[in-house]
Amino acid sequence: MERYRVRPGTTVDLASVDPADRSGFDGDKHAAKEQLRHLRKRLAELQRVFWADGSHALLVVFQAMDTGGKDGTIRKVFAGVNPQGVDVTGFKKPSEEELSHDYLWRVHRHVPARGRIGVFNRSHYEDVLVVRVLGLVPEERWRRRFDHINAFERMLTDEGVRVVKFYLHISREEQKRRLEARLQDPTKLWKFNPADLDSRARWDEYRVAYEEALARTSTDAAPWYVVPADRKWYRNLVVARTLIEHIEALDPRYPTPAVDPERFVIT
Repeated sequence: MERYRVRPGTTVDLASVDPADRSGFDGDKHAAKEQLRHLRKRLAELQRVFWADGSHALLVVFQAMDTGGKDGTIRKVFAGVNPQGVDVTGFKKPSEEELSHDYLWRVHRHVPARGRIGVFNRSHYEDVLVVRVLGLVPEERWRRRFDHINAFERMLTDEGVRVVKFYLHISREEQKRRLEARLQDPTKLWKFNPADLDSRARWDEYRVAYEEALARTSTDAAPWYVVPADRKWYRNLVVARTLIEHIEALDPRYPTPAVDPERFVIT
């Protein structure tokens, strides 16, 4: 999945990335679902060892335009893992208490402990995206945050937290289809928010904001992956494969037993 990784120090042009790309898998949608089943099984196996090992934590960050598929990706990719070892945190509009602290305060307290996987549905990146586009703070202030975020994530990795970040890349046309589907489906209508149309009207502004954020904060320690997300089945494969690669690279192992099992007889 290295093809989707944003290399440190490079520029990002989202217009040049095909949101419907599927070049990393040569099968069809049905074959992809079977592949995902195997990937989820592998992810569940790795999570058990990862939890038992307890040497590292894994922080998974999801960002996307509205309807980009953050909820669906989390639901599909993590379907087979033990929920006792995974924490999912969604970051919406900051509360009054959160606004009374520095902008990283509400995020840092949800970073997973060693042995656990933490999933962020939106994240500290809202403070260089939404804040930028809506002009909530002066430019000189949000621009400083790129360095803050890089330092924050560097500190996390130095302390044993593997940070992996996904930008789910959809097209404007696909967003239109998904918004219309919400209006037409009673089971999805509750997810429709008129404010999403305001964000859609600022599509180009958000694209520019994302391009700079991805370029400025994709590091060796905390890489960004731009995941083609128009095809949900392909999006899920890319995310699952990437997570497996990162956990396997940490080489988690079950701890050496503290006792000799042959010394004990259970009667």
